[in-house]
This record gives sequence, C-alpha cells and structure tokens, in this order.
Amino acid sequence: MSETIISVKDLFKIYRMGDLEVHALRGVSLDINKGEYVAIMGASGSGKSTLMNILGCLDRPTKGDYFLDGVNVNTYNKNQLAEFRGKKIGFIFQSYNLLARTTALENVELPLLYDRSVSGKDRKERAMEALKSVGLAERAQSVPNQLSGGMQQRVAIARSLVNNPVVIMADEPTGNLDTKTSYEIMEIFQKLNEKGSTIVIVTHEADIAQFALTNVVFRDGKIIANSAVKTRKDAVEELKNLPILEDDVFTI
Repeated sequence: MSETIISVKDLFKIYRMGDLEVHALRGVSLDINKGEYVAIMGASGSGKSTLMNILGCLDRPTKGDYFLDGVNVNTYNKNQLAEFRGKKIGFIFQSYNLLARTTALENVELPLLYDRSVSGKDRKERAMEALKSVGLAERAQSVPNQLSGGMQQRVAIARSLVNNPVVIMADEPTGNLDTKTSYEIMEIFQKLNEKGSTIVIVTHEADIAQFALTNVVFRDGKIIANSAVKTRKDAVEELKNLPILEDDVFTI
C-alpha cells in the first residue's frame, strides 16, 4: 500500500482586498504518495502557485486541512512551521534565491545551519555530496555570478537535497532558462525521482510537464484533471524524439 506524503482536503484560499474577495483555491483535494513525480499545471491565475505556496508551508489556507508526512501543518504556529518546513521540504524557486556573495558550497550548507545536531564537518561533507549529485562538485567555491543560470539552479537543487527532505518542491524551476538547459535540469529531477525522491513541480509548460508521471491541471482555483500520464520508459522515449535534445541527454 502506498504511503501518502501530501494530503489536502477541501482547501480554500481567499484573498481580501478591501471589499473585494479573490477566490484563489475553491475546495481543492489532492493526495500525493511517496515516490510520485507530479506536475501541477495551469494558466496564470489558475491557482497552481497558490497551492504550491501552501504545500511548501510558505502560506496558509483560508479553510481546509493540509497533512504533510502525517502531520496537520495547520496546527503549527509560525516558528513551528518554519522548523517543520526546514526538515521536511526541499523548495526550489524560479529565481534560484542564492546568496550573491556566498560560494556554491556555502549556499548548499545554509539549511543545515539551523540543525544543531549537524557538526561543521558533517555540514560541509553533506553539502559537497549534494553538489556532486547535480554535477557541480568542481564549482563548489564559485559564487553565483560566476555560474550560468543552469548552474545556479543546480546549486538550488543541491540545497534542496541537503536536508534529505520527504518531498522536493519546485515552482517554475525552468522559467528563467533556455530550452536545452531546462531539459538538463529536468533530467536531474528525473534521476532523483528514479532514486525514490517525491517531487512536485509547478509549470505552465507542457513539454516540461512531460517529465512527470502525473499531471494535475488547474483552472479557476479547481483541479480539472488529475491523471497518471505514462511510464518512465515511455516518457524518456518520447522526449528523446524532441529535436532540441542531444542524443546522450536522456538514458533509461
């Protein structure tokens, strides 16, 4: 029986601006199991980013329940939520969110600075292993302005991995990248998923969503489709046929 990592029940999010109410989410329910790779899709304003912010514990719903790894996060106060988020979630932003004057290695170390059980030596070792996993060990001492956009996003992915989170979440992770680099980033997510990581991404690009095995489509604050789309082998073969890809980018 599959282990449920994320479960949202009848979620609503209402923004109030004076007398005006904007209903960003309208009764959303969704379960995501351990090891799934889910792409949340939809047009601008459809509710997908609002849901991602709630899933990432960056915002709270107006109404409804959100369980992450068996815990109802709505019961936590601000400090408890921040600590829980740091332990359970690896979050990747479209704009990378790296510290400009800090090396790649130090950027990856940041989530571990708040964990007193991790020594300085262990912190550096874990950060270096995370950089190795995204192919950037040799750039550990580079600062962000010495790295390309794709490399910066790889550092952000390594940072999301260093705490061994139960789920990796990415909000438009390829939005600032060219097509080839975007596919290289998505290959990293694919390999992480094949190793067992649970991954949830938000994207408005259909070709990026093809990397996931489940697509959840939003419209007007509601889920209008939620379906498994293909096996991993089918996904890889389909993507190999895209003309933008080099022959050795994707392997089964």
